[in-house]
Amino acid sequence: MAASPSEMIPLGTKATDFQLLDTVSGDIKSLSELKSDKGTVIMFICNHCPYVIHVNEQLVKLAADYQPKGIAFIAISSNDAINYPQDGPAEMKKAAQRLGYPFPYLYDESQETAKAYHAVCTPDFFLFDSDLKCVYRGQLDESRPGNGKPVTGKELRAALDAVLANEAPLAIQKPSIGCSIKWK
Repeated sequence: MAASPSEMIPLGTKATDFQLLDTVSGDIKSLSELKSDKGTVIMFICNHCPYVIHVNEQLVKLAADYQPKGIAFIAISSNDAINYPQDGPAEMKKAAQRLGYPFPYLYDESQETAKAYHAVCTPDFFLFDSDLKCVYRGQLDESRPGNGKPVTGKELRAALDAVLANEAPLAIQKPSIGCSIKWK
């Protein structure tokens, strides 16, 4: 399990729109229809990565805590499903249903969305404000598989609270660590 850090795009970077398959509904969804007027979390995840498996329960809790406050959550998998079939749309749908994802789980087959966001690992988190400008990119918290630290979502929660309070982005933002996206 090689650890790859996320690429820290400049704060203020505008979110790129996309049209991707929602693996649960079978519909094509776009950022423009899924975003929120308060804040939008875009997270690049996949089914097989131990780092994502480690935080899945917290992702569901985060969405349960912040969706009622007006924050949108969008999960995207960009992994090559030919070489990693467990990350293909059919398996993504099963995982989303089994884990009770309260957010869409989209498949980026072309990998163009991951490239547009400079996503490089799973999980990789991006928080955009009401104007779809990046105000946070980085880790969920300090927990990693095997390090004994609890999964709390502390850093992303602090960033979400700042967005909801119309406060400046967190001064210290640490890269996420996870498995590299499986490029074609």
